[in-house]
Amino acid sequence: MIPRLIAALLLVVLAGCTAQRQPPAAPLLRLSRIGFEELPGWKDIKADAALGAFQRSCAILMQKPDATPLGGAGYGGTVADWRAVCAKALGAAKPFFEQNFTPYAVDGKALFTGYYEPEIRASRTRHDDYQTPIYGLPRDLVRVDLALFDPQLKSEHISGRVEGQALLPYPDRRQIETSGLADAPVLFYTNDPIGFFFLQIQGSGRVLLDDGAKSQLRIAYAGENGRAYTAIGRTLIQDGSLDRLEVSLQSIRAWLLAHPDRATAVMQSDKSYVFFQERPLGDTALGSTGSLGANLTPMASLAVDPRLQALGAPFYVATEGPDPVVALLVAQDIGGAIRGAARGDIFFGFGPQAESRAGTLKADGRLYLLLPDNLAAKLGQQRDFGP
Repeated sequence: MIPRLIAALLLVVLAGCTAQRQPPAAPLLRLSRIGFEELPGWKDIKADAALGAFQRSCAILMQKPDATPLGGAGYGGTVADWRAVCAKALGAAKPFFEQNFTPYAVDGKALFTGYYEPEIRASRTRHDDYQTPIYGLPRDLVRVDLALFDPQLKSEHISGRVEGQALLPYPDRRQIETSGLADAPVLFYTNDPIGFFFLQIQGSGRVLLDDGAKSQLRIAYAGENGRAYTAIGRTLIQDGSLDRLEVSLQSIRAWLLAHPDRATAVMQSDKSYVFFQERPLGDTALGSTGSLGANLTPMASLAVDPRLQALGAPFYVATEGPDPVVALLVAQDIGGAIRGAARGDIFFGFGPQAESRAGTLKADGRLYLLLPDNLAAKLGQQRDFGP
């Protein structure tokens, strides 16, 4: 993370020196106004789940001051710009979106992946094969919002620990798993280190306790160690263990289970490590809370890049491939690997089918944004954002 920060700061400095000599850079985000009839498959779409997701987002947004920006590239305006449309979010779902929103195409071919809410077994005490700790947020972990130092680093942060007057990298996955963390509370112990690894990648999940009553609860993202995320599928491709064409969540899990002598080292090639907080189970039809603060809705919630896209906005997704997804979703989450304007991570929900579909989805497609009519009137027919 720190080398990337240094590089970003250098780019800011050098931009002023080279502006006269460099050709114009391509926009980070280009939006082009279209009609609902141009959305592929719109006439057959069902939007009830998306309306529910939008209502839950509105419940979060409407608690904020009017001047609060929705983030992203700036097209989303402020909370005040969304109050009227949130107040109208009732009745039949599809007519609501058609009568109050204007669609825009996000320029470029989009890449879509999927995520889900996994479940692992755990115990509140360490015993038998329940040996892998699930840590809460460490007391010595420091998170730095870089936008406080440079507005051009909006939505960027680094995490570490303070030693003397220096901010140092936090221990990586191997160090944490080998030496433990004295400054972090242990929430649970699990008997499934591979399952826990995948739960960390998903960012939240459910816990089934070995307390006799088989109690179930959620664990939600609380923070991370600030180390760069490395997809272990890439590690297995590079060392020849898996073929690029066969890599999926399922094939990676099968390889780890079949190679217990190498599994730990492969998982530790991802230096990133996620910390959790305990949450009540709540509505089992919904997922854990996303970054916006609303509970995620299966097949109606989307993770986007918050540097460019506005959390709370509805998006229309049309993917290609053997398991195409054509759906109206609401941006309610973010992810470390979700970078770029034409990028989305679709939340599939909980259970074996959700895991199967999410674990195999990596498809091209098109991404469309729906903006309230009042903001669309300000935006016009086409608009470029950045750099």
